[in-house]
Amino acid sequence: MDWKIELLAVPVTDIDRAKAFYVDQVGFNADHDVRVNENLRFVQLTPPGSACSIAIGEGITDMVPGSQKGIQIVVADAEAAHAALVAKGVEASDIDDQPWGRFVYFSDPDGNAWALQQLPPRS
Repeated sequence: MDWKIELLAVPVTDIDRAKAFYVDQVGFNADHDVRVNENLRFVQLTPPGSACSIAIGEGITDMVPGSQKGIQIVVADAEAAHAALVAKGVEASDIDDQPWGRFVYFSDPDGNAWALQQLPPRS
């Protein structure tokens, strides 16, 4: 039996600001933005090529905005990913070379922290 992670909640203070950041600056796809009722707005955003999305919105999670740390995305090229983020105005770390991969770190406007990892060559 397969167990697949499909959706992660990311707590934010300003839904529209966060949506603009993830879509316009980071490059996620805007899949859904639905006001379900007066207490629930569901916004689903997906990194290009990913089977897992994030959910932001109202009534999505009880986590404190900015408390989601360590979400990791695998990319083919850390340098290209870094350049794309910086070109869109995202404050991103320099590339961190480790034996287990090359990493680029950034945070959304609330402080939710992300890591992009270029996997090392397999031997």
